[in-house]
Amino acid sequence: MTTDQSPSGGPRPTADDSQAVGDPAPGRQVDSEPEAEEPTAADEDPAAIDKADGGEPGANQTEVDRKEQQPGGREGREQSAKDGTDGQEKDQAGKSALPGDDGKATDRADKSAAPGDEGKTAEQTGKDGKADGPATGAGKEPGDGEGKDKGQVDDKDPWAAFGPAPEPVPRWYGRLARRSGRLLIHEWTLAALGSLALAVLMTWPTLRYPRHTLPQDYWDPGLQAWQMAWSGHALRTDPAQLWHSNAFFPERWTFAFSDTLLGYAPAGLIGSGPEDALLRYNIMFVLAHALATFGAYVLARQLGASRIGSAVAGVSYTYAPWLLAQAGHLHVISNGGIPLALAMLARGHGWSLRHGYRPERRHEGWVYTGWLVAAWQLSLGFGIGLPFAYVLAGTVVVAAVIWFAKRIFWRVKRPFGQRLFVADLIGGLIFAGVGVLLAIPYFTVAQLHPNAERTIDDISAFSPPASGFVTAPGESRIWGGLHEGARDILPWHPEMTLLPGFALYALALGGLFFSIWTVRQRLFLLAGVLVAMTLSMGTRFFGGDFTYVPLFDHLPGWNGIRTPGRLMLWATLLLGLLAAGAVSAFAERVREVSAERIPSWPSPWLRLATLVPLMLVLAEGTNTTPHPVVPPQPAAMRTVGGPLLVLPSDQNHDQPVMLWSTTRFQDIVNGGSGFTPRQLADVRQVTMTFPDQTSVDYLRTLGVRNVLVLRDKIADTPWEVSVDAPLDGLGITREEMGSVILFRL
Repeated sequence: MTTDQSPSGGPRPTADDSQAVGDPAPGRQVDSEPEAEEPTAADEDPAAIDKADGGEPGANQTEVDRKEQQPGGREGREQSAKDGTDGQEKDQAGKSALPGDDGKATDRADKSAAPGDEGKTAEQTGKDGKADGPATGAGKEPGDGEGKDKGQVDDKDPWAAFGPAPEPVPRWYGRLARRSGRLLIHEWTLAALGSLALAVLMTWPTLRYPRHTLPQDYWDPGLQAWQMAWSGHALRTDPAQLWHSNAFFPERWTFAFSDTLLGYAPAGLIGSGPEDALLRYNIMFVLAHALATFGAYVLARQLGASRIGSAVAGVSYTYAPWLLAQAGHLHVISNGGIPLALAMLARGHGWSLRHGYRPERRHEGWVYTGWLVAAWQLSLGFGIGLPFAYVLAGTVVVAAVIWFAKRIFWRVKRPFGQRLFVADLIGGLIFAGVGVLLAIPYFTVAQLHPNAERTIDDISAFSPPASGFVTAPGESRIWGGLHEGARDILPWHPEMTLLPGFALYALALGGLFFSIWTVRQRLFLLAGVLVAMTLSMGTRFFGGDFTYVPLFDHLPGWNGIRTPGRLMLWATLLLGLLAAGAVSAFAERVREVSAERIPSWPSPWLRLATLVPLMLVLAEGTNTTPHPVVPPQPAAMRTVGGPLLVLPSDQNHDQPVMLWSTTRFQDIVNGGSGFTPRQLADVRQVTMTFPDQTSVDYLRTLGVRNVLVLRDKIADTPWEVSVDAPLDGLGITREEMGSVILFRL
């Protein structure tokens, strides 16, 4: 095949100049006949240059030849010919016929003849060595060879004729910079940073004065701040005493009197004292919101939702109005490990809701990670973790049934893969092992303190009616004031206002009719929502005889769940997935409409329309959560040793006392939890007449050495007149320490 670039009257290339495709082996005589020319890439695009890699201009090359190699010139093209003997592909670099060639056929490369170039050729000696190499060779760049005598070889690089110079290898810092750049713009990085920024904004002013305030109140948050501090202190000093905390002296297993937040123990290793405990709590409070948003976003994305649909799922799961009433319960807010673990497990098994099971996407590493995240979530507390454990157990049972069914009925040898099966087995055992180790102290506490067990009457007291699903807590900025009357008729509204958001209801309802999920999948999601809401009602749904009560009676540990309304967490997650399906379908429709436009670009109004659902969900998640200042630690708590009793003592007063003890962690009789031990109840009863002989003798029997009475807390209490009572014959001393009175026993 030839290309004719010669001016009129100039010499024309002959048929021998065309490359022979499928020529016999070199050395055989070939009769070449002129054939009809077909357009080449060079004919269609004059800028295309095909040269053998490493080719150099010949010694007799003229200035016109060199101009032909400039951008826009035409050169011979490389073509791949198959050797009829061994079948190997070789790149053939053609040559023009030289004098004395005796007519022997050689592999030739097309080259346009320049004026006056008769009988001259440019030998091309470089080879790419790859049959599937790039269309353009690594030959001479424009200007190569200028200023050199004919026949002169490049003295600077004499090996250039045999192959191209290797591409420069980037240094380690260049590779690191590129990888860091890719990481920073990755979807998961942006999602994590966006979740964190949104958490800071939506929980504000939590981080405004983080060393002095707590969200919601300073009772339960103070207890949980102490829990993180104690777990870090125990790991740092004596891990064997982890479950025997310094509170509730002289009781044992006191750290298991309530959910422990043990998964946050690494944070407890940093800092000491009440102010650091408050700072730690507030940081973890914000991070818990960020993790919940990120986890739900990742789960929706893994299941097949779009980015904007997944964002709706993440925000609705984290900032549902009913969760605003739980701002004082970090173990309830810390639920991000649930969707994150489910997303990792689904990713490891190559499964998504939209695309089904794709074996080529299986990865056992994600399976191990998913089980570890699930175990970490369980370590934060059984109140949220126990239902999660049963959901995972049910999923494993269903998967096992499907696995055996495929082996028996469909004759599939390994439906899920051996390595994946091993990963599930090991990961499930790790999860179960963590659960058992955490459950042992709680079963021990139940044996030592029978009054700690819940009864069905306790569950009934916290079971919300159906009206709770449309009632918002007082912390809701939009609905709090409007629903004040509805809250007044609820027996215990902090646990019975279960509104997940009217915008979420509307989006989920739309997702039943317009969604990326199939009809069957929508019905399954709807069924899950109804089951979760029914269980959230506890005994209010026809007495719970066929819903909550069987679980309470037969599932191990279920009777430890005091407030069934917190199961609304699962209904919120499933409603978010239904809403994500609707929003994703709407976003896809917007892209289709945009593709039909000329040019293909969405209008600003279409872009804003896709953000409206997210803005509505965010608006309903805004709050008016108070952030009270925590009572400062009395100076005596930093100097007086234990065992110690602080008066007055009750549930609300004792939780700040636990927080104050984080400086020295001296043993204290005080303590607050989900139940009151009988001994602590006796101490509170006996010491109402302190200081007298009975109370002093009783405290000495327990081993108490010091008693602190807080002057600013005893107004309208029995201890109001006792601080100045005579001490004759009691064998104790009284000492003023600022606003605190110290009695040494």
